[in-house]
Amino acid sequence: MKTTLKKIITYILQIESRLVIWRYKPKIIAITGSVGKTSTKDAVYAVLSEVAYVRKSEKSYNSEIGLPLTILGIPNGWNNPLVWGQNILKGLWLFLNPFRSRKYPKWLVLEIGVGHPGDIRRTASWLKTDMVIITAIGETPAHIEFFHSRKQLIEEKNSLIKTLKKDGILVLNADDPDVLSMKTEEKVRGKHRVITYGFTEGADILASTERIFYNEAGPGGITFRVDILGMSLPVAVEGTFGRNYVYASLAALAFCFGLKFNIVEAINALSRYDVPPGRMRLLLGINETLIIDDTYNSSPMALVSALKTLGQIKKEVQKEAKIERGEIRKIAVLGDMLQLGKHTVLAHKNIGRIAAENCDVLIVVGPRAQTIKEGALDAGMNSENIFEFIDSREAGEFMKTFIQKGDLALVKGSQSMRMERVVETIMQDKENKNRLLARQDKEWLKKL
Repeated sequence: MKTTLKKIITYILQIESRLVIWRYKPKIIAITGSVGKTSTKDAVYAVLSEVAYVRKSEKSYNSEIGLPLTILGIPNGWNNPLVWGQNILKGLWLFLNPFRSRKYPKWLVLEIGVGHPGDIRRTASWLKTDMVIITAIGETPAHIEFFHSRKQLIEEKNSLIKTLKKDGILVLNADDPDVLSMKTEEKVRGKHRVITYGFTEGADILASTERIFYNEAGPGGITFRVDILGMSLPVAVEGTFGRNYVYASLAALAFCFGLKFNIVEAINALSRYDVPPGRMRLLLGINETLIIDDTYNSSPMALVSALKTLGQIKKEVQKEAKIERGEIRKIAVLGDMLQLGKHTVLAHKNIGRIAAENCDVLIVVGPRAQTIKEGALDAGMNSENIFEFIDSREAGEFMKTFIQKGDLALVKGSQSMRMERVVETIMQDKENKNRLLARQDKEWLKKL
């Protein structure tokens, strides 16, 4: 019964969304990929909100029902039929109300998730987009468990290009061969303008000299240079780390490049934008420690990037900043990666090998993550520096007494592992945890 009711509600909200788009005619940017969708969405929103009235997908509103929620500007009703009834009435009134035209966003920045075959057809095929951004696929993409092959998953994401208007712009990550190859496909050639970004020579928006910068509190964020329109400009993003945020910034600059927006103003906006919870966000921890909170979700490509970022942070940051911190002990707290199907064991074991190269202490959480330990041991990591726990609550209680002054802890895992609970136990600013941590909605907090 619940499934049938959900299908009916989804169908009604999609119809209302089509009517609202037809009436208000907002410009639509659709973003997909296996890694970096949300950070790219937030970066595009950051630069666009400086010059226009824009709405973005909130939280994980990237699904068959999440997309209409964003377009209609209504909340998730979860399991409350009354809220869903109110939502349907609000969507209808938004379409019928003759006085709303000036209050509806001029731009929509929509994150499009792909978890199963046919998701694009069910979720977004009815959109008419002005720009499509495809971030990255990776060798072992998230959700691959539900696809017959990696090729089928790539084709699913690729199908979003069909939603582009004839004069639409396609933005592609030049560093991902599978994404870049979409540039030469028949459905793209001569029909759409293509803009590429990345570290690969020949990209329209070319990045270089990526590094971590330091301030008085320690590592403070990332900085890199971008070559665009004959200029070489510095870009800095505070309070976060990782190449994902470089790519997100590059995609946002590609957006500006395509629409002839002011690039310098866009770079300034990127330096100020608020990093979303649970996505390589730097937090102060107890006992004068630092936390890299990357607990929103996990996949092989994203986790490799996070671990390599952890490894980049220098052992002695005094060389970079005049601060009273000794040698940094790097701790990786890693939960299970889900929905990898037959790739599960190999992917986790590979993560173990990479962790051994980039952290001093490894803490694994969950049954699948035990294979991370195996990979780390195979790579020569000392077993005395590896700890195992069943769930995030156990790991969090351990971390409260284990973490010590000067430590830097990376915490990451798939959503259902609830690794934000580890961060909660060791973060300094617990009063603002609802704003700083992922999954603090009451519906998530009810779950075990």
